[in-house]
Amino acid sequence: MSEQQGHEKQDPEQGPQPGYQQPGPQPGYQQPGPQAGYQQPGYPPPGFPPPGYYPPPGTYTGDPNAPYGYDPYGRPYSDKSKVIAGILQLTLGGFGVGRFYLGNVGMGLAQLFTCGGLGVWSLIDGILLLTGNDHTDEHGRILRS
Repeated sequence: MSEQQGHEKQDPEQGPQPGYQQPGPQPGYQQPGPQAGYQQPGYPPPGFPPPGYYPPPGTYTGDPNAPYGYDPYGRPYSDKSKVIAGILQLTLGGFGVGRFYLGNVGMGLAQLFTCGGLGVWSLIDGILLLTGNDHTDEHGRILRS
């Protein structure tokens, strides 16, 4: 056997010759790259967003509590629309339809029994629904535009 790549000939009866390096990792040498089961410090685990991250407004996140994503303040959007609720309240507010649509059954019944406060309450309520940004549905989620 001839010498190749800096390796000297090895005699099986005498053991390795001086200067011979055995193939494979040496004692005290760590293999490069991450090891299974350990996380690099300072980085979140793969597949999860970093702490404090909110997706862009209106994007679906797969969260059943926020079917239409989150607003810029991190509040979940509702599946109900404030435009539809406002138009229903302006047109059929004497029957409380806009409030029934939002899931506010108590206020809807009150508007139904008072004929929308003789039309005044339903008119003001419809305008507030269309112009406000803080109205919520029955689950406490912010209405979409």
